[in-house]
Amino acid sequence: MDRDDIIKMAKEAGIEFYPSPTNDVRFCLFKNLERFAALVAAHEREACANLLLNVDLSSMDADHRLQSWTATVLLNFSAAIRARGEQ
Repeated sequence: MDRDDIIKMAKEAGIEFYPSPTNDVRFCLFKNLERFAALVAAHEREACANLLLNVDLSSMDADHRLQSWTATVLLNFSAAIRARGEQ
């Protein structure tokens, strides 16, 4: 996640940004901070879940049972990460 993603989520959460008097730093009014934290957490959960779903298992072609088992484990971990956002 980069700076632009964080600013976009902050604005989506209702955090208001104001230019600083020196224009070198941004100040913000922390309105709806909990919503912002939830958006950042959701973004990070999704990034982690996608990372697990995109693991290249092609090096395990010689053992299809192990490859299938590993894919299932990664799928279950990914689902568990996503489920944390539904609690």
